[in-house]
Amino acid sequence: MHAERQEIIDLEQEFWRTIMDKDTEASVAMLPERSIVVGAQGASVLTRDDYRRIAEQAEGSWSLRSFRLDDVSVIFPREDVAVIAYTVTEEMEVDGQPLTLKAADATTWIRENGGWVAVLHTESLRGDPFGRDRKAA
Repeated sequence: MHAERQEIIDLEQEFWRTIMDKDTEASVAMLPERSIVVGAQGASVLTRDDYRRIAEQAEGSWSLRSFRLDDVSVIFPREDVAVIAYTVTEEMEVDGQPLTLKAADATTWIRENGGWVAVLHTESLRGDPFGRDRKAA
């Protein structure tokens, strides 16, 4: 089970590296035809083409400089399903300015055609669970 756990951690880190390296096609190869992404901007069902379009649009506005996964947990609800959860620290550049983002993320991977694909990814910004640390001034 340890080898399978490490395989999922390695996949998750590889997906982050594809984002950092702006290797959209490598990211797309790790996705099924339709996946779900949930974050501060809402929930979306994305096709591979949607992902490509979003990656192109992000090209000029932000980039990931580094990332670190901590407090990683992996479970296998079934032998063909893996769920990984962790905290992530992202060093980014957004609109030309440095930004450090801390979030809690989770990805559900399913085994498909002999490999793993990410069918669901969630990201929640760390902070007060009631949003009191984000109140408008």
